Amino acid sequence: MKEVKAFIRAQKAEEVLDALEDLGISDITLLDVMGIGQHMADPHESKYSIKIVKKYADLAKVETVCRAADVKRVVETIRKAGYTGMKGDGMIYVSPVETVVKIRTGVRDDEALDCCTPE
Repeated sequence: MKEVKAFIRAQKAEEVLDALEDLGISDITLLDVMGIGQHMADPHESKYSIKIVKKYADLAKVETVCRAADVKRVVETIRKAGYTGMKGDGMIYVSPVETVVKIRTGVRDDEALDCCTPE
């Protein structure tokens, strides 16, 4: 199993979520985040924050867990839906997931992902 985390432009979040849902992924976490760093922001679109006294970009963090066999399709779906061609389109990270457990039922691992795996 793999966790896919993507930091994308906030304005592309709806397109990315729709594309993942079209792929059959329904268990997705979406967070509003601020990205700091040269690779995170288009210098023309970044803003200054009084709290952190640095330039930042409004980003969305999209997270999901899928079977290892599905990770390439999930990553490519996010990449295509999040693409604008401008600096600061974002980054996708893939990490191994050792165990998944549904709290209510106790179902584990691949069985726990049955409801949210692309077909």
